[in-house]
Amino acid sequence: MATAAASASSAERSVLEEEFKWLLKEEVHSVLKQLQDILKEASRRFTLPSGVGEGPTKQENFALGATSSDQVKGILTLQGDTLCQAEVNLKTLRTNQLLHFAFREDKQWKMQQIQDARNHVNQAIYLLTNRGENYTFQTGAEVLKLMDTVMLQLSRARNRLMTPATMTLPEVATSGLTKMFTPSLPSDILLNFYVNVNKLCLLVYQLHALQPNSTKNFRPSGSAILHNPGAMFELNNQRFEVSHVHKVECVVPWLNDALVFFTVSLQLCQQLKDKISVFSSYWNFRPY
Repeated sequence: MATAAASASSAERSVLEEEFKWLLKEEVHSVLKQLQDILKEASRRFTLPSGVGEGPTKQENFALGATSSDQVKGILTLQGDTLCQAEVNLKTLRTNQLLHFAFREDKQWKMQQIQDARNHVNQAIYLLTNRGENYTFQTGAEVLKLMDTVMLQLSRARNRLMTPATMTLPEVATSGLTKMFTPSLPSDILLNFYVNVNKLCLLVYQLHALQPNSTKNFRPSGSAILHNPGAMFELNNQRFEVSHVHKVECVVPWLNDALVFFTVSLQLCQQLKDKISVFSSYWNFRPY
């Protein structure tokens, strides 16, 4: 069957070539400008200024545990990608004891997921600004390559927020987070913070030590975002089992804004790729 290229008249070819040149010269830069504006706004969400104009990132307080049945309650203070204060109240189930922990004044905890997401956004912005208005795209392939690299950074930014890292229980137990609280965490309490989509989450594990003569079949658990009761691990020649798990979370509105910006930007990139690719059906050879 004759291809579209074979059946197209030379006049049609000429028109298509002019349209394609206009696309490369004008519309591509229009889309790139849109993408830059959207992503700069997304990047600003990660460092909301404390007042009018540019300035230090504002501190925001978030409450954890809203119902009376919550065993864990607390207040988290987030400043951009940093937890600069955390106060946690835990009512232990076995003893019904109320425990209170807070970050030491000299300690802050970097939320690596948020930092990584912002870095990916800024890398996407850098890629776009390197192809300013005065740059001339010679082929469609050049545009497709740029869109692919930008989309890769945006996908990584989105995935970083939507996919918390998995950890083993020994990794949780030996992380720097355990040394940040005053009073110090008891040996039977573990904490972990992470981001899940647009929420800041706190996990609290209550443990009990397994006796050396325990008849329980010891099976250390692997890596996971959340370890369920019954999970076991060994640390410093002592075996533990998770007896209770508490998870509380709070919504961080600007994380939701950032995710929306990522989605809109990815759609714009894909639409531009589709427009470039449409022209390939009119030529026997790849025009890009």
